[in-house]
Amino acid sequence: MTLVSGWGRFPVVDSELLRPRSFEAVGEAVGTAGAVARGNGRAYGDAAIGASRTVAMTGFDRVRSFDPATGRLRLEAGVLLSDLIDTFGPRGFLPFVVPGTRFVSVGGAIAADVHGKNHHCEGGFGRYVDSILLRTGQGDTIEVSREQNSDAFFATIGGMGLTGVILEATMRLRRVETGWIRERVISASDLDAAMRALDAGDSATYSVAWIDCATRGNDLGRALIYLGEHARTDELADGADRFPAGKNPGLAVPVDLPSMTLNRYSIRAFNELYYRMGVRRAGGSHVVSLYPYFFPLDSVGAWNRIYGRRGFLQHQCVLPEAGARDVLADILDRVSKRGDASFLAVLKKLGQGDGILSFPLPGYTLALDFPLKGDILNFLDEIDRLVVAAGGRLYLAKDARQSRATFEAGYPALQRFNAIRKSLDPAGHIRSKLSQRLFDEV
Repeated sequence: MTLVSGWGRFPVVDSELLRPRSFEAVGEAVGTAGAVARGNGRAYGDAAIGASRTVAMTGFDRVRSFDPATGRLRLEAGVLLSDLIDTFGPRGFLPFVVPGTRFVSVGGAIAADVHGKNHHCEGGFGRYVDSILLRTGQGDTIEVSREQNSDAFFATIGGMGLTGVILEATMRLRRVETGWIRERVISASDLDAAMRALDAGDSATYSVAWIDCATRGNDLGRALIYLGEHARTDELADGADRFPAGKNPGLAVPVDLPSMTLNRYSIRAFNELYYRMGVRRAGGSHVVSLYPYFFPLDSVGAWNRIYGRRGFLQHQCVLPEAGARDVLADILDRVSKRGDASFLAVLKKLGQGDGILSFPLPGYTLALDFPLKGDILNFLDEIDRLVVAAGGRLYLAKDARQSRATFEAGYPALQRFNAIRKSLDPAGHIRSKLSQRLFDEV
């Protein structure tokens, strides 16, 4: 047995960790109850930890075929988005959708139906997946798509690996001229100004806001909004390479930092500095590399160790547009009063998700990080009640602790998903720690 956790390092679970080298071996690994696939371990909680057996898929990292005329790509599920960007970026192609880290596998991106800074106008990762080769818990290997086995296809997108193991996928890449982003920074003095800026930025391909969670009163929710478009070749500085080199993290957090490192004073000082640096860049347009724009935290290796040995929790909710402002203000005010406010707070707009259990719905999503200490679990239960009352829900790929009642209230299509899951796996072989907590019969 091996101790396994997600990126948040909570919970830590004993699991039999298998690394199969063939699709046949994958079938054997999920042939008994309690197995689930795992990509590169970037789900924050317990979604990629098997109830008894965890099947690591990163060994399946081959590209099967690529058509430059259409941007269509066939590849194995263990390929990382970083590999796609580094390989196909210089050839003028990028994934349509990327999350906040490039170190996720394609299989994991499909299972979580990850969203990026462009969901409000271009949707999630699953929208650009044409077909999936799926190994079910029943032992079948089937091709699923919008036209073939469509129920299984839409249950697999955003289904957190519970419909079976994703072996391969066919997806589409976006054609781009460069690997640079034309960025515009807008400073917002409070939450209302931040939301107005995001609304005004609906026509931008990419939009995201960093929220200062340490502020209160008239400054509550002050923010920096980052709008972006793919830069053209004629917008690059003289002598700039058309595609910037991707760098591995130059720095890494070498040890677990003491829990006292993140406190009201250090976070307030960091946020003040970050905001003032952003204000200096506001108003103009700047051309920046895609790497810091999309993946700012990837420049620091093992940044999850900042939160200490016990780990951290991310709370990411989405709220329907109507009434979202008051709920967001309530959440931010409560966070600020706690004194251990998140310094990695992100606000974005989302559109409708494509999978049956996809997280996004039209509205605003707020992501907050908290060190695992004190009464944080009780505090987050309070926030959950606000989210549920507003008709919102939590992101399963980031969750490690929500209650079954919160989950069921937020995902009205759960009954349909469960029926499809059972048809693919009647014996219940595919099971994760997340499914035990939220889905499976008790």
